[in-house]
Amino acid sequence: MTPKLFTTLKTYTRAEFGSDVFAGITVALVALPLSIAIAIASGAAPAAGFVTAIVAGFLISALGGSRVQIGGPTGAFIVVVAGVITTHGYSGLVAATFLAGIVLIIAGLFRAGQLVRHVPEAVINGFTIGIGVIIGTSQLPDFFGLAGPFPADFLEKIPALIKAAPALNPSALGIGLATMVLIMLLRRAFPRLPGLIVAVALTSAAVALFDLPVETIRSRFGELPQSLPAPHLPDLNLATLRELLPSALIIAFLAGVESLLSAMVADRMIGGKHRSNAELMAQGWANIGSSLFGGLPATGAIARTATNVRAGGKTPVAGIVHALVLLAIMMLAAPLAGYLALPALSGLLLLTAWNMSEPHRWGAYLRGRRSDVALLLITLVLTVLTDLTVAIGTGIALGLALRLSRRGVEDPDWTPRDK
Repeated sequence: MTPKLFTTLKTYTRAEFGSDVFAGITVALVALPLSIAIAIASGAAPAAGFVTAIVAGFLISALGGSRVQIGGPTGAFIVVVAGVITTHGYSGLVAATFLAGIVLIIAGLFRAGQLVRHVPEAVINGFTIGIGVIIGTSQLPDFFGLAGPFPADFLEKIPALIKAAPALNPSALGIGLATMVLIMLLRRAFPRLPGLIVAVALTSAAVALFDLPVETIRSRFGELPQSLPAPHLPDLNLATLRELLPSALIIAFLAGVESLLSAMVADRMIGGKHRSNAELMAQGWANIGSSLFGGLPATGAIARTATNVRAGGKTPVAGIVHALVLLAIMMLAAPLAGYLALPALSGLLLLTAWNMSEPHRWGAYLRGRRSDVALLLITLVLTVLTDLTVAIGTGIALGLALRLSRRGVEDPDWTPRDK
């Protein structure tokens, strides 16, 4: 249960501090556009992503069980968050996030950290690809500069996008494509540098310089705040608890699974070993903390954690620096962030959706057991066409049934993969 920060500080060195500061600054510059883009894609205000990255990012690093885990809002939550906001409003999301935090703390106290190993890998792969599909389609309106609104339902959204296609905005499309190309080029040429913010900043600067007819954060949402909001408890009563508990359980499940997968990926990168129950506890406190400041659900972010390792992060201090740098940016440079172009952020999320679906692994998935392929496809289809509650519940139930049917047959060891 002991946070890794307390352990690492006992032998902390000046050299490690220098490495952590550089890595923390690098990750903050990567997290800035991602956090804002995830908030917008979720149907929340851009500031909510900023707040989540700061508050939850700080608590996950300070209290977590991994040396290098970076926390904040992630793409996996976009579908759930958008659904909760549509059904219960933003206040309902804040309350569900608070409840999810309590569930995660209870899970940590009951030492449920190892239970993630029993979730079938095919289910995780299926809903991850499904989430990638939903995120990708949700970004197409801003990427092409199409006027909305567009239905949330996938089967209704596709015909609406096709119908709106003749009104495509060439400037928006050009900015989105340029952002994606720059991100890919910068990743290859300078893998240790924060290419995301550089790419988004350059294309957004082009929008301002050439006065292109492209929407920005400022033009759609107004000015970003320059300080954290005052903390306050969400409005909870018995009726609200009954109504929001299913959403809270899904948020807690996703936060727990993704954070522990991210921690295991980090272990492989640094040759370490995380403390799974401390990690669950940290996710719980982080989601409670985020909700108190009106933020989004949070978890360990695999891409940002990998960026932290590649940038030289050694201890949880890097994650704390990342949160403090984001707070400094909010206080000193929030007006500049308002000029970020929405098609640029959409291009960033389209790449994120593509990467999280791991297309390089699709061949291996299809060559696996037929039952695993079927389980993956069922979970994927249910994620896209229904919702995550149905998809995950059905997938886990079918996976358990398959495992019971294979009694007496030795299953291969389950190995988490970098999502």
